[in-house]
Amino acid sequence: MTLRGAADEAAACLAALEGALGGGELPALPPTGAAALDEALRALGKRHGAGAVPLLERLADGAPAREQRRAARRALYRLEQSGVRPARAVPAAPARPVVAREAEQPVRAWLSGVDGTGSRAVWILFEGGLGGGLRLCSLILNDEAGIMDAAGGPITRKRLDAELRGLRASQKLPWVEVDGRRACALVVDALALHERLGTVPPPEFARWRKAVARPEPSVRNWGSGSAGDERAADLAESASLLDLPELLGWFVEPGRVQHEALALLQARESRLVVSDQVKAERERAIVDGVIEAQLPAPARQRWANRLREMADIFRMTGRAEPAAMAVRVADALADPERPAVDIPFARALAARGLEMAAEVALGRARLDDVSRAPSRRGR
Repeated sequence: MTLRGAADEAAACLAALEGALGGGELPALPPTGAAALDEALRALGKRHGAGAVPLLERLADGAPAREQRRAARRALYRLEQSGVRPARAVPAAPARPVVAREAEQPVRAWLSGVDGTGSRAVWILFEGGLGGGLRLCSLILNDEAGIMDAAGGPITRKRLDAELRGLRASQKLPWVEVDGRRACALVVDALALHERLGTVPPPEFARWRKAVARPEPSVRNWGSGSAGDERAADLAESASLLDLPELLGWFVEPGRVQHEALALLQARESRLVVSDQVKAERERAIVDGVIEAQLPAPARQRWANRLREMADIFRMTGRAEPAAMAVRVADALADPERPAVDIPFARALAARGLEMAAEVALGRARLDDVSRAPSRRGR
């Protein structure tokens, strides 16, 4: 076909297209080659711009010949590239991602008891997120320092069951399962502590922050004191709480009472002939001084909170009596009107710390081994 013949075909095709611009029907296009049709559609777009879009869309969807539909789609593409957006694209909804990322939810959680440094382990199982799988977050929280350690990652249910069996078999402190929101609330408390101290969690926690640290309402189940007659009960037996296996590591920091421990050793080993009453009064005065120095109001509240957390542990492991005693002692420690020196539990904390400091002074223990200061040592 000559160039003039192709131009005539394109002109005839363009005339048919322009004649159909104002209507809703498909134009009756004359027989034409692909190049002539493409040229006619190109000219239509240049002349009429956005006005050509409805016709081109009708052709792209319903032209009787495949080549006509393809040519119309090419013309629409050229218009879009030049800044003319096809009408059909305006109301289109954004494409939904192939894999939707939903917020992770804490579906299960486990807490250990609180050790003598104020630390406890927290496991939180999350479900959701990218792929909808499971992730286990493992944390060490401390009531004086915040988040001490963070670890974990994706886990299968089979692996989780195996980890839990191993955990219960190897840990000295009891573990209990709790609501995931309660575990998250503990993490929020730890982050608030970091804020007050001007510190930051370990970098490993960063990947858990969004999932764990949502401001959830606290769902702790701390009991109030006991009934009225029990609240007034004598706390004389409260020191016996420290004989429980979970609380054997509870005592004041030995590194802070080394001077008093030496004074206690000297009093006991003095060759001066004094009565047992005088010796007892001397020891009592040393313990009183330690209590006054090491258990100010903030420390008393901290020990009270530890006792309340352990009361929950005792309740969940079927030990009602130590749970009730722990709550009564916690109430006493939190009461600013009650002198700490009159609480047997507080005296036992101080006395045990002095004994540990004495062991260090005598070379029978290392201070690092008995320190109650928060550390990142493994549990």
